[in-house]
Amino acid sequence: AGMGLPALALLLAAGLLYTQASPSARSFQLDYEHNCFLKDGAPFRYISGSIHYARVPRPAWRDRLLKMYMSGLSTVQVYVPWNYHETLPGVYDFTGNRDVEAFLDLTAELGLLVILRPGPYICAEWEMGGLPAWLLWKPDINLRTSDPAYLAAVDSWLHILLPKIKPHLYQQGGNIISVQVENEYGSYYACDYGYLRHLLGSFRALLGSEVLLFTTDSTRAEELRCGTLQGLYATVDFGPGSNVTEAFGAQRRVEPKGPLVNSEYYTGWLDYWGEAHASTSAALVARGLDDMLQLGASINMQVVSWQRAQPPGEYMFHGGTNFAYWSGADYKGQYKPVTTSYDYDAPLSEAGDPTEKLFAIRTVISKFQPLPVGPMPPATPKYAYGWVALLKYADLLDVLDVLCPSGPIQSQFPLTFEALKQVHGFVVYHTQLPWDVPDPAVLGAPPHSICDHGYVMLQKEYQGTLERDGQTTLHVTGRAGDSLDILLENMGRISFGANTSDFKGLLGNLSLNSRPLSNWLIYPLAIDTAIQQGWPHIAPPRSSSEGRVGPAFYTGTFETPGIAWDTFVKFPSWSKGLLWINGFNLGRYWTRRGPQQTLFVPGSVLHVGQPNNITVLELEGAPPTPLLLFLDRPLYNRTLGCSTMDRE
Repeated sequence: AGMGLPALALLLAAGLLYTQASPSARSFQLDYEHNCFLKDGAPFRYISGSIHYARVPRPAWRDRLLKMYMSGLSTVQVYVPWNYHETLPGVYDFTGNRDVEAFLDLTAELGLLVILRPGPYICAEWEMGGLPAWLLWKPDINLRTSDPAYLAAVDSWLHILLPKIKPHLYQQGGNIISVQVENEYGSYYACDYGYLRHLLGSFRALLGSEVLLFTTDSTRAEELRCGTLQGLYATVDFGPGSNVTEAFGAQRRVEPKGPLVNSEYYTGWLDYWGEAHASTSAALVARGLDDMLQLGASINMQVVSWQRAQPPGEYMFHGGTNFAYWSGADYKGQYKPVTTSYDYDAPLSEAGDPTEKLFAIRTVISKFQPLPVGPMPPATPKYAYGWVALLKYADLLDVLDVLCPSGPIQSQFPLTFEALKQVHGFVVYHTQLPWDVPDPAVLGAPPHSICDHGYVMLQKEYQGTLERDGQTTLHVTGRAGDSLDILLENMGRISFGANTSDFKGLLGNLSLNSRPLSNWLIYPLAIDTAIQQGWPHIAPPRSSSEGRVGPAFYTGTFETPGIAWDTFVKFPSWSKGLLWINGFNLGRYWTRRGPQQTLFVPGSVLHVGQPNNITVLELEGAPPTPLLLFLDRPLYNRTLGCSTMDRE
């Protein structure tokens, strides 16, 4: 009997090894004959939705995934942002909110399959499209090409990431059914097949020969030409306004056989600062989804009943939030930074609440397959904590010793963020007026050299803001030796198009009446490091000027009434800046420009039973009485105007 149990365990283990090794056990592949996917040998299709774990606080992952599952989705589509994990060359972070394996485990636990999009470039309106800014420390690097410097960085990253992913592949007993290589590469100017071939080789070497690898591009012929490669299954993306038959016709031109797949069916759209809040009607989205589900069935009915058009990866099903400095930017004739909210008018709202659009989509899905049994989980509870008074702590220029403890760098001319090895945030450029300026002189910069906002102080008095593709000159007066400081803000690197080499800071020389200024002291600021260590709340109080204009820190505290529920904070009469609560960077607000008027505060960052520390960095001007207002609902579009919330 003593021998019995181990022998039994050994038999089970042998059986386990056998099932993993036998190809019939678990497989996910293409059936070119019947134009469908085969899962474990049976015809299969997925209805999927996108969720970005980096935009959702980890304590909310389960709630969001469960709501997606209860909507009738069988699959989630997941990006891996390289720069979120390899923060500096060879420095990796897979802890906390960055624990991608924990996220994948949770999807499996909830019975969801995964389509993984590990890049290396992802777009996603994310800072630099997921590429690490430290790649630009080599200024002449050619991103997303066969440039050896770029490929070396990509390879070392893939050798870290893909071995973590491999055990999660469907063939290995996990739930990842397919993996996308690059992202909409056809839209990039380089059209470098050598690069795509290199990636294909790396993915195959690290993930094995079984996994289904694919590409995604728009339906334009030119983009499909440059973005597809033999050995990678070609899929397309298009939105609800498109002619579905024509769109899938484009896929058929590059993939005459195999399942029809829309990898990004746009359920909404993103917001840019200074433009109206985007929205897409629920009826239009539902109709497009229905068309795609119907279309394949009517085309392919003669072969197999299952062989319908692959319904979309619903892009986005849940958008979430660009916390801290993670929002990207587009370049469409001018630089267009993306808002902090990535609500996307998606079926699940920024706070993870089911919307009318979700229920419309769920109804369509129910016509084609049974929905999971049980109720949709409700919206998360919100709390309006009300008004909180803040006090000015200090002007930014008075605390450079705290924010730049290593001291300034001396340079004849300005250096970029990349030359300073500063990834996000802010840098102060300090010099002195070299001569008397009794009459207003033009302080200016060459075109495209303010990246992205420059807050100008003369003798520590705020003069105004210089802006990329906006106002690039100011008039100043002063005396020789007067201090001139420019606080430069990185608003997010361009995430789409040919401009992914988006250097930040002062890219050219500032001049006074066309005479260049020199002899700079440059302070790269580590604001988040200081705030995460408890500053300024643990610092002794300072006597600061009463002035409300220019870059300054404001602090305050509030207590929760025994519950830490999600909330939204409004900035009445504030201008532009950032908010931290309990050391967590909630992102940028830009009340003056809009459309977004509130920042989402997840309940998980709040404390119960002790004060919550608020720190605001206001960049241009705070109201005479600095107050924040905590609400139980968001305001995304200031053109709403007439609601009581806005009057407050």
